[in-house]
Amino acid sequence: MTHSVTVAILAGGQGRRFGGQDKGLVMVSGRPLIEHILEQVSSETSNIVINANRNQALYADYGYPVVEDILPDFQGPLAGFASLMQQLNCDFILTLPCDAPTVPVQYLARMKAAQEASNADIVVASDGQRLQPVHALIATRLLPSLKAFLEHGERKIDRWYAEHNMVSVDFSDQAEAFHNLNTEAQKQQHEAAQVSGPEVKKRHYFSNASDWLCGI
Repeated sequence: MTHSVTVAILAGGQGRRFGGQDKGLVMVSGRPLIEHILEQVSSETSNIVINANRNQALYADYGYPVVEDILPDFQGPLAGFASLMQQLNCDFILTLPCDAPTVPVQYLARMKAAQEASNADIVVASDGQRLQPVHALIATRLLPSLKAFLEHGERKIDRWYAEHNMVSVDFSDQAEAFHNLNTEAQKQQHEAAQVSGPEVKKRHYFSNASDWLCGI
C-alpha cells in the first residue's frame, strides 16, 4: 500500500545557541539555510511544508505552506510534529531540521521503503552510531497519542517514540548529512569546509561527532 507523505522542514526553534536568530534564515555560503534544504528536498518531492513560529511571511515567499506550532513558547520538535500532524491531510510526515544544510541522498525514498517493509508507525534515521530523532517519518494517525504525551508535560522525543512501533534506517553511508549548525563558529567551520574540499570537509564532520544530535 502506498501512503501519502508530506516533507516538513522544522524551522520553529528559538535558536538559543545562535544568539536567538531564526536559524532557517541564517546565511550560509551566501544563502539562507532554508534555501539549501529546499533545493535538495524538492528534487524528491514538491509536497513540502515549513514549520515556523516567526518570519512566516518570509518563509511563505518560497511558495510552500507554513505551519505554526499549536503550543506557545517554542516547546520543541514534538510540538512542531503535533502541529503538522493536526493541520496536514496525509498519512505520514517526513521531518528534518532546518539547521542541517545537507539532506541525505534519497532521504524520502529510503525512509518510505523502510516503512513499507516493516509497516512501522515511526521510522527514524541513524548515522550509524546513533539515532537522529528529528529526521523521522511519522504516521499522522498517532496525533492523539502525541497530544496526550504533550499534555502530560512530556517533551522528550525518544520517550514518545518508545511507545510505538519504530524502526531505524542506516544512513552511515552519508553520516555527514546529519551535521547540524548550532553556533556561529560551526557555521563558519562549515563554510570553510565547503571551500576547502571533500577531504577537509570529511575531517571536519567527523571531528564534531558529538554535535550530531539534531535540534531546532
